[in-house]
Amino acid sequence: MELFTNQVLAGIATGAIYACMALAVVMIYQAIDHLNFAQGEMAMFSTFISWQMMQWGVPYWGAFILTLALSFAGGIAIERLLFKPLAKAPILTNVAGFIALFAIVNSVAGLIWDFTIKQYPTPFGSSPFLGSQLISTHQAGMIGVTILLLILLFIFFQYTRIGLAMRAAASVPESARLVGINTSWMIALGWGMATAIGAIAGMLIAPVVFLEPNMMGGVLIYGFAAAVLGGLTSPLGAVIGGFLVGIFENLAGTYIPGVGNELKLPIALALIIVVLVVKPAGLLGRPIVKRV
Repeated sequence: MELFTNQVLAGIATGAIYACMALAVVMIYQAIDHLNFAQGEMAMFSTFISWQMMQWGVPYWGAFILTLALSFAGGIAIERLLFKPLAKAPILTNVAGFIALFAIVNSVAGLIWDFTIKQYPTPFGSSPFLGSQLISTHQAGMIGVTILLLILLFIFFQYTRIGLAMRAAASVPESARLVGINTSWMIALGWGMATAIGAIAGMLIAPVVFLEPNMMGGVLIYGFAAAVLGGLTSPLGAVIGGFLVGIFENLAGTYIPGVGNELKLPIALALIIVVLVVKPAGLLGRPIVKRV
């Protein structure tokens, strides 16, 4: 029983990483109805920007806030320059755009900062949390930040005019345009917010996995698994899915014979397939109904 409890706690700590990434994935999906395969690379690039600022002497929280602002603006710029012209293009064209963006961002980061591993500081420290050896203060901080992000997003989408307009533009764009909502700019704002949330995820993940251009590859797959499990239309589902994926992979690695660290990633991929087959909308997602 103690082993089970320990693995669950460790899974919750790991799941906070996936939950942060899943939130960014869901934000983009709600804005454009597609998965952004470059989401992890954009988060990585934002993290490098914050690291560079700190190398120049900017304090951590100053670099954090400036990075969020630059990421928000960068997300809007990417949508305006690359994906707005592709708004009515076939799905495969958008997928090609995402793959191209993935390769470009990864290569540019490697060109500027090279591919050597770099240390990234944590604002929460790395000592045991409340005396527990299973969760560090940094991991506890990640869990707290993820929950705070979820609460702020709930308030934004439920009680602000812009949040309600973004929801309307995502769910019923034709009706939203009829009442005067600029759906094109709502999509751009969704890109900006998703990029900023991805930057938060990257800056929280970097102290755990270390900073280098390929750091988000596996994390993005786990983020996709968490978003699919919880529901691509539900930020709450994405966070719950992240924690569940973290717990599931830890328990599988402990109790299923032959499953070690090498097979944890295939487990996440298998989880995506199972969820899509059994419950395509996810645990908290709403089924997509289209009028024909």
